[in-house]
Amino acid sequence: MKKTHSPSAVVRVAFISLVSLGMLVPMYILVINTFKSQQEILADPLSPAFGTATFQYLADAWNNPDFSILKGYGITFALVLSVNAIAMAVCAPAAYALARTPRPVSRLLLFFFIAGMFIPTQVILVPVIFVLRAVGLMGTLPGLILFMTATTIPFTLFVFFGYIRVLPRSLDEAAAIDGAGKYYTLWRIIVPLMRPIIATVFILNSLSVWNDFASPQMILGPGSDVYTVTTGVYAAVGQYSTDYTKVFPTLLLAVIPILVIFIVMQRHIMSGLAAGAVKG
Repeated sequence: MKKTHSPSAVVRVAFISLVSLGMLVPMYILVINTFKSQQEILADPLSPAFGTATFQYLADAWNNPDFSILKGYGITFALVLSVNAIAMAVCAPAAYALARTPRPVSRLLLFFFIAGMFIPTQVILVPVIFVLRAVGLMGTLPGLILFMTATTIPFTLFVFFGYIRVLPRSLDEAAAIDGAGKYYTLWRIIVPLMRPIIATVFILNSLSVWNDFASPQMILGPGSDVYTVTTGVYAAVGQYSTDYTKVFPTLLLAVIPILVIFIVMQRHIMSGLAAGAVKG
């Protein structure tokens, strides 16, 4: 028997396909123009030039004296790993304590913490700059790590809380009978069960940190000689904004690592969201 699809399903698939196609268009333009000359880009930016395509522009961007893309990768990866490590180390015990607190109190405390999710980062940048300057961390990587960790904590805490709360309390009770303390229960029993949601939070936080431009640009500043990928790209192509043979290859090099990580880790994101949906 031939399976038929309802009109609503067809419309839904068509809509998702169009949205996905629209999102892929900028990436398509970026990739095909990376290997073309300035004249070819200006003449026809939407068509690939297979006959004249060259890797020379990509090599020039990699060896750009104005910005070491390899150094930018290293600084940004260090930033991503540090922010995730601190945020998760803080939020795991906090979420566990909140999840095991009576409902009215835990809800009140949770709302207090996640209120930070509704405050745009750009709004608090100026007062943060004054604070970092007062403690001597302005223009330093540790200062940027602390600030970006603070911006990821509300989301991380919210997701961890929702996951831990539906884990049965019998796990805690069984561990207590065996003589385990709260910290042992958290790190040896609860956290291993959180692997899917930890992977999800790690990827989403990494995307946010990797793509952030305003925070490192304001906190590190152009005079610090410390560039993340986004600020380094801005510094490298800012004076050549109309030279597309520098702009497109540099931008492609900037997005390749996080794009590869997302593609490799997307199954963990899906499994984490599915686990949260089932448990919630």
